[in-house]
Amino acid sequence: MIARQQPQLKENIKRKILIAILHFIELTKELQILGAIDQVFHFITSGSIGGLPPYVIMIIIFVVGLIVGFLIHSFLKIAIVAAIVLFVAAYFGFFGLSLSELKNYATQYGPIVYQYGALIIGILPVSIGFIIGVIIGFVFA
Repeated sequence: MIARQQPQLKENIKRKILIAILHFIELTKELQILGAIDQVFHFITSGSIGGLPPYVIMIIIFVVGLIVGFLIHSFLKIAIVAAIVLFVAAYFGFFGLSLSELKNYATQYGPIVYQYGALIIGILPVSIGFIIGVIIGFVFA
């Protein structure tokens, strides 16, 4: 029974991929008719943002994304090790860990962390180049 379902599953996946490709081709044709793609290329190749061409800004944003992804990956490793050490120390009684203390710390420092987090997210350029840079920097760190 499983052997019969696998070809059907493969056919369904192939059909869905083909439908997605056809929708992408139709969307591309519609964008070309509307002239949206030409406008994007015109924006990238002409004008300036702060005296720099837009493609230079895009490259800078991508590189910043790579750096941020690398730093997130590095800090995540350190945070995991620190959490493991903290829980081991709490287990052996070297450090007292209670939910009421954690709740007090969360109410005391939570708004400050939220405020700085919102500030950092507001400063960082949110673009597809930045997001791709973060993903690549995180994966290949």
